[in-house]
Amino acid sequence: MTSDDTPGAGGPPAGGPLAGLRVVELAGIGPAPFGCMVLGDLGADVVRVDRAGGTFLPDPFGRNRRRTEVDLKSPAGAAAVLDLAAAADVLVDPFRPGVAERLGIGPQQCLARNPGLVYARMTGWGQDGPLAPRAGHDIDYIALAGALEPLRRNGSAPQAPINLVGDFGGGGMLLVVGVLAALHERSVSGRGQVVDAAMVDGASLLMTFVHGLRAAGFWSRPPGENLLDGGVPWYDTYATSDGGWVAVGALEPQFFALLMTTLGLDGEGLTQSDPKTWPAMRARFTEVFASRSRDEWADVFAGSDACVSPVLTPWEARSHPHHVARDAFVDLDGVVQPAPAPRFDRTPAPSPVPPSKTPHVDAADVVAEWSRTT
Repeated sequence: MTSDDTPGAGGPPAGGPLAGLRVVELAGIGPAPFGCMVLGDLGADVVRVDRAGGTFLPDPFGRNRRRTEVDLKSPAGAAAVLDLAAAADVLVDPFRPGVAERLGIGPQQCLARNPGLVYARMTGWGQDGPLAPRAGHDIDYIALAGALEPLRRNGSAPQAPINLVGDFGGGGMLLVVGVLAALHERSVSGRGQVVDAAMVDGASLLMTFVHGLRAAGFWSRPPGENLLDGGVPWYDTYATSDGGWVAVGALEPQFFALLMTTLGLDGEGLTQSDPKTWPAMRARFTEVFASRSRDEWADVFAGSDACVSPVLTPWEARSHPHHVARDAFVDLDGVVQPAPAPRFDRTPAPSPVPPSKTPHVDAADVVAEWSRTT
């Protein structure tokens, strides 16, 4: 798709379950733009307020947006944001605690203009607590949440899972959940509220299952020696003959049985129930998987419930037949990227609109447009 394929390139998509929702996004980086991308993907009309003099970046997070440019440090700029907030349903604040207040566009000022506004704040440490004013990044938030320490093996250093857990899973997605929950509550009360979405909270929330496993006695070993962190041979990755990898996740007994049969190891006395056989099992898995290439193993396990998958690069994933069949990736102005998710049968998400390269729209024009549809 190119910007010529959709009227008003960079603007709101037509349709989707959030069609008609008006969102003001104060420009930031990372989790807030990602959350606003998800809202825009699902049909919301997102207008990003760029700082005056900012440069355009062809970031996929910028899809499905109109952009307006405002000098937030000027009284006129603050007034423009307040006007937008007065006509909007949601405002997303990506700044550290207190910054929006100093600019004159904090929750108190915005909710005074629009009591039904959902004012969503995206930070690392949250709006209060001793770390609230401090800087940080994904790796810091997941470290303090207890989500980084388990990501290691046998005395090795913890390995950050890029910035998926803090920024996006624990940040942007949590922001979206908070916004939608506040909008639902508003449909009952008629009142807006402030949403405090903190990446450290979201990363902690993502660890709920691990806390449950520990309480049940299934996560008592050091990192790398437990059920889901590579501690058992049937839930791990293995190198293949071509330098690739396969992922094995045969947790249930019936899937484990299929795995052993397909690998030709079901007569070797290696069982899930006897930990004494696990070192030998891991050694045999390592040996057998190293005998063929990654794609050969993908063919062997195609159509099987043995829970074995090729480990694809992000750039290979788009060509996998399953993703192709589901149209899971889109090409926007030459940038291949994941398609909107989740999917809806009655109000499907519209085709994404590429990030706008056109001049900024006037904030007053957006306010006038939104006011007509309020």
